[in-house]
Amino acid sequence: MREPDMQKLDALVGRLVGDLGAAVSGVLVTLGDHLGLFKAMADGTPMTSAELADKVGVKERYVREWLSAQAAADYVSYDDKTERFHLTPEQAMVFAEENSPAFFTGAFDVVQSMWLDEPKIANAFRTGSGLGWHEHSACLFRGTERFFRPGYNSHLVSEWIPALKGLEEKLQAGAAVADVGCGHGASTILMAEAYPNSTFFGFDYHLPSIERAKAAAKEAGVDGRITFEQASAKDFPAAGYDLVTMFDCLHDMGDPVGAGKHVKDSLTDDGTWMIVEPFAHDCLKDNLNPVGRVFYGASTMICTPASLSQEVGLGLGAQAGELKLRKVAMDAGYSHFRKATETPFNMVFEVKA
Repeated sequence: MREPDMQKLDALVGRLVGDLGAAVSGVLVTLGDHLGLFKAMADGTPMTSAELADKVGVKERYVREWLSAQAAADYVSYDDKTERFHLTPEQAMVFAEENSPAFFTGAFDVVQSMWLDEPKIANAFRTGSGLGWHEHSACLFRGTERFFRPGYNSHLVSEWIPALKGLEEKLQAGAAVADVGCGHGASTILMAEAYPNSTFFGFDYHLPSIERAKAAAKEAGVDGRITFEQASAKDFPAAGYDLVTMFDCLHDMGDPVGAGKHVKDSLTDDGTWMIVEPFAHDCLKDNLNPVGRVFYGASTMICTPASLSQEVGLGLGAQAGELKLRKVAMDAGYSHFRKATETPFNMVFEVKA
């Protein structure tokens, strides 16, 4: 065995203790979310474990231990003098308020699916067979919608669409829009609410997601202006759209170039393909940071296996970067590719024939 540097070893073990605590806290966040514990604390009222248990309808002894763990993680605040727990406004925004721009709880549903599906991914490593989106645990589908929705709520209508030349005016006047890879329809519904003169079509190959999207559109009162349909990115109806969107899904496709060609055939002469992808630099060394850590992890367990399970199996991954995405667009026959805007978590591209 090579002789270790003990200071570096101690530092690594220290980081691992933090990572282990984060992993343990993650499952407790999911538990508290599913039981409604965070939402019961959303107004910030200090309460004992017994009061919270009574409010939610669960057993106090379990709640006492859960609250203690959350306080140790600094996800819940504790007052030693009164022996009561509460959520600060910031903690409530992250853990309890679904429509908050900082809502984070849904991310842990995605992580739960990674743990559950690890044996399937291990088999894919050995065989190279890939793992389709539909083959994952259902918590992935729910978690993906809940994780991405806050970002769409914060940026899609106010920043991303205005950043694409002439697009906002078209949508306000009345345009035909196809949202490809729509999942549970969060992005489609948000656009339909913002642009009542436009007509929207949501496509996804995963039928349970389409059924959930239909229900969500009805709940939002926009089902009359959205048609959700099961279809893949290479066979959705090419009906002359003014805008085709793909939110955080192009890198999951086995044949993104083929999908791009189909989009090109489906657009009007002046139509726009709007691509939203996870933020990434073009060089690996520049992605070795906390955001890259999350995206590379998700890409290993979800995105790359999804692509490798399909025809072509290009395997772009969730950290493809602008240059690789530009090449996809150019190979698909487009002449215009521009990064319109970005956030710490997403890049938005304007693509035209």
